[in-house]
Amino acid sequence: MKKNKKLKRLVLGFLGIAVFLGIWQLAGTLGWVSTKILASPTDVVATFIDKLTNPKPDGSTLPQHIWASLKLALIGFGAACVIGIPLGLTMGFFKGMDHFFNPLFEIIRPIPPLAWIPVILLILGIGTTAKAFIIFVAAFVPCLLNSYVGIKRTRTTLINVAKTSGATDMQIFFKVGLPSALPMVFTGVKVSLGTSWATLVAAEMLSSSVGLGYMIQRGRTIVRSDIIIVGMLTIGVIGAILVFLLSLLEKKIAPWRNKK
Repeated sequence: MKKNKKLKRLVLGFLGIAVFLGIWQLAGTLGWVSTKILASPTDVVATFIDKLTNPKPDGSTLPQHIWASLKLALIGFGAACVIGIPLGLTMGFFKGMDHFFNPLFEIIRPIPPLAWIPVILLILGIGTTAKAFIIFVAAFVPCLLNSYVGIKRTRTTLINVAKTSGATDMQIFFKVGLPSALPMVFTGVKVSLGTSWATLVAAEMLSSSVGLGYMIQRGRTIVRSDIIIVGMLTIGVIGAILVFLLSLLEKKIAPWRNKK
């Protein structure tokens, strides 16, 4: 039964993509939309193959753009995870940390990541550090917030049983609170990853000469919708692959989440 459901889901997924691509192709072929405004799927595929080795017209090949963007996104995303997850867990478990950091976090949380750009540019300039920090700001809030909520939801019964057994606060934190929070932590990491890639385009529009965001911006400047779409789809595919890898890691670290 489970295999049949998975197969049905897979078939429907491919069917949905095929229908979408078919309508998109027909729109260009039948003249519903000018191919100068919206490139057809066949044009996009041709551009994708060409950009694998051809640096024109934006100065870099697609693999070079991918590598530059991947480094930038993972630096900001990685820093957000390293700082945001431990801070969220400790804030959610230890009241002193919560009282100390929560007022500041509640002020920072509603500020859109892109609103930080002028301040970051003034402080850090327009280099790689500034762009990575913009991504960090965007990814930091989901990491911290989900970790905070996750450990806050730890069942009181489990904590009381651990205390009755003589466990210290640190033992309860690592052996009860942390395992309970892991599913929410991974949810926050996945949201942060998506936010990182979404912010990447804006970050690379600042001063980059390479990267998927720059490629999209360059495509807009020279009115090449095929280049824009190749950049957009590449971001989407890489993001989906990274989320899939995170899901595999989650199954290894927190297998109880998927058990029913």
